[in-house]
Order: sequence, then C-alpha cells, then structure tokens
Amino acid sequence: MTTHTHDLSFIETEVRKRFMSWTDGEADREWSCLTLIAQHSPGLAPRPLRREAADGAPVIVMERLGGHPLGAAPLSSEQTTALGVALRTLYDLPFAAVQASGIGERRFGPSSLRAHLRDWSAAPYDLSATQRPKLIERALVEANGFLSDGPEPEIRLSVLGIADLNPANVLWDGSVCRLVDFEDGGLSDPAFELADHVEHLAGRGVYDADALIGAVGLSTVERERLSGWRTHWAIFWLIMLLPGNGGFLRNPPGTTEEQAERVLSMLAN
Repeated sequence: MTTHTHDLSFIETEVRKRFMSWTDGEADREWSCLTLIAQHSPGLAPRPLRREAADGAPVIVMERLGGHPLGAAPLSSEQTTALGVALRTLYDLPFAAVQASGIGERRFGPSSLRAHLRDWSAAPYDLSATQRPKLIERALVEANGFLSDGPEPEIRLSVLGIADLNPANVLWDGSVCRLVDFEDGGLSDPAFELADHVEHLAGRGVYDADALIGAVGLSTVERERLSGWRTHWAIFWLIMLLPGNGGFLRNPPGTTEEQAERVLSMLAN
C-alpha cells in the first residue's frame, strides 16, 4: 500500500529528497528516470545533480524548478493542454534509450496491478467504521468477481511513465507544465498511465478526464484499453480508502462510500 516514502528540503537552486529506506528501490527508479529525461528531453523534469546518503538512507539532489504545484483549483484549458504536452513529451522519449537504460516496470505496473488488487480485494476488512458497510462490502465482492473472472486488459510496456500524477507533482509556471516525483516511475503504457492519472483521488475535481486524455492524444486502440484500466484504478482507490489503509483517515467521511458507488457504476457498464 502507499505510504510516506520521503522528505524534501529546499535551497534556492536545489531540492534534496531523502527516502525512508532502500527497500523498494524508489531512489534508484527516480535517479534513472530523471537521468534519462535530462539526456533526451531536458527541462521536462528536474535535472539530477548527485546522489548521497544520510543516516543510512538514500538521498537524491536535483535542480529546483520554477513554477507552482497544481491542485488548488480545476485546471484551465491552457493548463490541461500544457500538461498533455508534457505527458506526450515523456511518452515520446526514444524507447530504445528507455530500454537501454535498464529502467524496469513502474510500481504497480500493467503486469502486476491486477494481481495486487485481486489479493487486496479478497482480504478481510473491518468495515464497522464506515458509514455504509453493506454498500462497501457489495462493491468489494463485485470488484473481486471482476478481477477474478472479468476480461484482462492487454499488457503493454512501450513508454516511460511517471506513475504518480498527483496534481502536486505538476509544476505550472504560467505557460509550461513540468513533472516531478518519479520514485514510482518506469516502463508503462500510455493507456495505463492515463487511466491511473484521471482516476487519482487527488485529481478529482482538478483534472477533466476527457480533456486531459484528448490533450495527450491517445489513439482509438489506446482509449479502448484505457477504459478497462480505469476500472482497475477505481478499485485501487476503493481499497486505499478502506479502514486500516492510509486513505481512510486522510479523507473526509463519506469518501469511501462515494468511491464504492463509483466502482459499482463502472462495473455495471
């Protein structure tokens, strides 16, 4: 499950990112992604400067970019277009170079997400702290049925993806969007990435899903795959919002119920 993974400190020209541990390889993923982007599309993301260690934990020092994080309000059409350009630029990095870099699949990537969700949705949960436990239980039962017996989306690994497009990870300087936080990044598929991005709980009310998908310029085939992956990511957020998981306490009461209804609606279509 998603947990706090790093601390940030800033000086005028640098950002110092200290990870909690070496265990999940976040520092290696981030360094590799930022190095590749700096080589092939400088300015899209922070330039990596050096690697360090502090108190036995990995540290990455990168340049500090200008701009302000998105998320305080719904994106304007100009911001949506700029974010689409940034994501398309990321996906258009030469894939031969991505492969040669040795970067692996992103965290919770296309080949592993469904299996994780199947295990999590079938686990026992105490729903007594929720407002409508029977609704949530029904959503979990139907989600587990979908994950066990429903059609499996085609798995493709064709681009470098950022993974976590929480709006706070997008910097807007008034004309250009730049991307930060690649600790979960790696090999992915544009359809999978956009499904993740538009279903991200933090992007609810910030991203216009149809407009962002259009701004990135997915093909008809990619849009078809995206639809299936959106259901998977909606289930992911339902699980994250269950009692005992981090999202339950961080979000207002009723959020879990709203997500259960969203999942049930998707599964009914």
